[in-house]
Amino acid sequence: MPGMWIDSHCHLDACEFGADGGLAAEQVAQRAAQLGVDWIVIPAVAPANFATVVALAHRQINCAYALGIHPIFVPQAQQADLDALRRSVAAAMDDPRFVAIGEIGLDFFVPELKTAAMTEKQTYFYREQLKIARDFGLPVLLHVRRAQDLILKQLRAIVVPGGIAHAFNGSLQQAQAFIALGFKLGFGGAMTFPRALQIRRLAAALPLDAIVLETDAPDISPVWLHPARNSPEQLPRIGLHLADLRAQAAGDVARITCANVKAVLPRLAALAAGDSPNAL
Repeated sequence: MPGMWIDSHCHLDACEFGADGGLAAEQVAQRAAQLGVDWIVIPAVAPANFATVVALAHRQINCAYALGIHPIFVPQAQQADLDALRRSVAAAMDDPRFVAIGEIGLDFFVPELKTAAMTEKQTYFYREQLKIARDFGLPVLLHVRRAQDLILKQLRAIVVPGGIAHAFNGSLQQAQAFIALGFKLGFGGAMTFPRALQIRRLAAALPLDAIVLETDAPDISPVWLHPARNSPEQLPRIGLHLADLRAQAAGDVARITCANVKAVLPRLAALAAGDSPNAL
């Protein structure tokens, strides 16, 4: 595969890769590196997996991590979890492999998250995590499923230094609003499905400097794998699919999308500059 690639969102610690981010996860990361995936960003989902994510990122030369509370874990979350996140972030600021707050956001696709009470709780946890990002000067990895407008509303109220709208599936107008706020938009396996017309149109039409690539592995498998487990090993082929959609050279897509990730995650850029896996 031409060029180098960055998987900007991959849950490599998930049980599908081996219990507690074990040997299988390490082997997957190593195989991805051999295929040209220079970096994999692993977002946390709750304080219970913070230690696993940190340990996994440190065991693999091509991994970095983010810390946050995913909206799907908000129903069980308590104020103490936000306090734990703030403490964990403060401690991680000296760790070069720590690059962002995430995965955070809102989800109005899962039925149990759509009640009035849970909408309020989701919004509270999202706002509080934006405040942590603001206070520490960190970008955010956003979960925006069927929630783009409310996500944007809070971003305008609590200003953070950009980030990534992961698995973007909004309108062109919403895409432009995220871009105006300093965000990149994540595209992955969903755009490989011929019937995903809106995502494919956006992937083809948006400026390439607004796009980053991701797998969201083990989820959102590309069409050639679905419904099997996704993997960061698929990122180069997903990148080639984006190049085909845009009728651009794959090497240019690899180079520009990687530069985009580094631009929006400056701690990853600093890590890459001093510890490039392909230079070792």
